[in-house]
Amino acid sequence: MKILVPVKRVIDYNVKPRVKADGTGVDLANVKMSMNPFDEIAVEEAIRLKEKGIATEIVVASIGPAKAQETLRTALAMGADRAILVATDDAVEPLAVAKILKAIAEEEQPALVILGKQAIDDDSNQTGQMLAALLGRPQGTFANAVTVEGDKVIVAREIDGGLETVQLALPAIITTDLRLNQPRYASLPNIMKAKSKPLATKAPADYGVDTAPRLRTVTVAEPPMRQAGIKVADIDDLVGKLKELGVA
Repeated sequence: MKILVPVKRVIDYNVKPRVKADGTGVDLANVKMSMNPFDEIAVEEAIRLKEKGIATEIVVASIGPAKAQETLRTALAMGADRAILVATDDAVEPLAVAKILKAIAEEEQPALVILGKQAIDDDSNQTGQMLAALLGRPQGTFANAVTVEGDKVIVAREIDGGLETVQLALPAIITTDLRLNQPRYASLPNIMKAKSKPLATKAPADYGVDTAPRLRTVTVAEPPMRQAGIKVADIDDLVGKLKELGVA
């Protein structure tokens, strides 16, 4: 079984994003970048399936600038077998990403595509669902547990009321939630080995996909500062303050 894992280069989750002075977007200059945390979980799940003897090859793919090679090398160091970079300096929207991934999936013919449920930069939570629709494949989103049984995959999904278990016929699409697993750290020997693993570079035009944006960002602003809380002496004082503020 071949598994395709798309990964995205994003601002490291430990870094506080800064808005550009002109309000046109987020400032990425001299900011630490890393693999999207949900995608790390997807890579880890693919590796675990390979370690169980279920998967035979793991292909990672990323759509972004040339520096996204670093993200792909991280995935290769974790245990992926080869990588594909679709190089573009444009900000690619989820639909265009899904179209490129569809073309890659049609080339590679993976039995499973495992990707993070969302990227922490735009929080769109759209690509996995769009890819499933474009390919006409069943999908298991927000995966909490994944079990492959023959030509089917059992996915426990995180929903508002708890967990929902679905059975999907392969080939299928899975998006990962936070509690699916704990990603491993790449060891130094594996980091060195990753440098020699194959990494192919393509362009969106190679897949016949137009990445021109369909949306325009009007302005980006910091969220308003939270107001300080108010201490009250007792319940009567609390009710009085709520009435004063017009919420009771």
